Amino acid sequence: MNRIRHNPRHNPNHNYNQKVLSVDRVARVVKGGRRFRFRALVVLGDGKGLLGIGSAKGADFTSAINKAADVAKKSMKRVVLSGQATIPHDVTAKVGGAHILLKPAKEGTGLIAGSVTRDILEAAGYHNIYSKSLGNSNKTNLAYAVIRALGELVPPEEWHLNRLKAAAAVAEGGKS
Repeated sequence: MNRIRHNPRHNPNHNYNQKVLSVDRVARVVKGGRRFRFRALVVLGDGKGLLGIGSAKGADFTSAINKAADVAKKSMKRVVLSGQATIPHDVTAKVGGAHILLKPAKEGTGLIAGSVTRDILEAAGYHNIYSKSLGNSNKTNLAYAVIRALGELVPPEEWHLNRLKAAAAVAEGGKS
């Protein structure tokens, strides 16, 4: 009996923007020498807050990219987009040695980011963000750090409520 799985994030008719972040040749040492394969890092996004990233290996260039795109489709997540196509607050994240800082920017600023970060933010639909890559510049770790940072964002209304609660707690502590 065949079961059909319905994943709301994976719509086969949906048209995603695919961007290849990197393709590297990797080697495995065997008895007769080295066997070469390719590792691809791909980001998929719809420009409206849906974003996925995938990494995979293949015998040739195109098979690695196709496998990575399939992995990215399976890892699609929704990220917070505010009305000005920026993020609601500052956020940092760290994966391995890569550390990323993302800050909101005014309308018309554009994406101030390095190549990997810029491609991921464009795929998600952001247009105005400052970013700074700190630490290691490994493309894979940096890409996953950006995804983690975007996952830590909270909607603007919720963020303002949290700030008001923190300010009230500080004020209460100061009176005693």
